[in-house]
Amino acid sequence: MKPFAIKQASFFTSVGQGQNYPAPLVCEIAVVGRSNVGKSSLINCLCNNNKLAKTSQTPGKTRLINYFLLNQEFYLVDLPGYGFAKTSKSQQQEWGDLIGDYLRSGRPKHLFLLIDIRHEPSPEDRQMLQWTLYSGIPFTLVATKADKISKSQRNVAANKAAKQMGAPPFAIPFSAEEKIGSEALLTRIGQIVEDAKATAERQTSAEALETVFTAESPE
Repeated sequence: MKPFAIKQASFFTSVGQGQNYPAPLVCEIAVVGRSNVGKSSLINCLCNNNKLAKTSQTPGKTRLINYFLLNQEFYLVDLPGYGFAKTSKSQQQEWGDLIGDYLRSGRPKHLFLLIDIRHEPSPEDRQMLQWTLYSGIPFTLVATKADKISKSQRNVAANKAAKQMGAPPFAIPFSAEEKIGSEALLTRIGQIVEDAKATAERQTSAEALETVFTAESPE
């Protein structure tokens, strides 16, 4: 089975606190993690466009929810990074509210939760996992910067980090630099999009049947 192909990708819009989300499409897949964990690099790698999402060596640059339109049918959503110590408490609260409101909105159908494969997950990482579980959003744990450790240790390190998170003991090792794990993530995206399409079709069919039955019911 060939991995899902992202044939078209473009920046769509940014959303701040109190602003409206864009019109919904087939589904939204959100990318979340600590500042500088590699969210923008992951998006650029999967979309095969290094200039799509802006990357920076300075943590905390992503301060809005950034929407990217893929294949003219679904969104990949870049959420603000958390855990940047030099940010003011008020700014951290604003970002927390922005992320929290989005997770509660019912829009994301899946989350890619990113952690650094080289380090033990932070308290903020664990809190984000708890938010995700509380929201009931399906997620995939992605262990970034996999090129920084030996090939033989990548799966072990990724799964150890997942266990430390308190998540199911499995994470996908990923590296934007060497495209490690990109095929697995593209396959996952394909599954999510196809499942969303199937759900939408079932809902449309059910609504059509309800309309027919309502029209035929005697008054």
